[in-house]
Amino acid sequence: MNTIQIKDKLFTVSIKEQEIQKEVIRVANEINRDLAGKNPLLLSVLNGSFMFTADLLKHITIPCEISFVKLASYQGVSSTGTIKEVIGINEDIAGRTVVIVEDIVDTGLTMQRLLETLGTRRPQEIHIASLLVKPDKLKVDLNIEYVAMNIPNDFIVGYGLDYDGFGRNYPDIYTVID
Repeated sequence: MNTIQIKDKLFTVSIKEQEIQKEVIRVANEINRDLAGKNPLLLSVLNGSFMFTADLLKHITIPCEISFVKLASYQGVSSTGTIKEVIGINEDIAGRTVVIVEDIVDTGLTMQRLLETLGTRRPQEIHIASLLVKPDKLKVDLNIEYVAMNIPNDFIVGYGLDYDGFGRNYPDIYTVID
């Protein structure tokens, strides 16, 4: 499908599944190389990063653990600017290497809030792995070490990303056209 409709919006395919998978494997290999011997805790940010996390984990060959956190900042097609922690982390991360696994970083405000929250729990180090980054939309300076792809400031769905809860199930990424 080159074009899909979700609710009142039309989307066209912009990143094919094969390209996504190639970049996910590259990021996994970088994490394997950089964090060998550290037993990192991968902290997946729900809901959007579930596909990226699952595919990334399939290619992580070093010992690691996984947990999930849920933050919300989107409503419809734009960020609300209000970030609310919905489900928190239960693991003790003091002295641990943590890798935040995110689907997309656009303004960076959600990530900044998560870094502040995790920082109070005294981890040894925190790394960020994001499937997508919108560099032109960033409002805060973040060290995102593991980036699968930089993209323009368009609204997208698919591969875990949604529009009002719909569209997460597509293996490709689609950009809004209408």
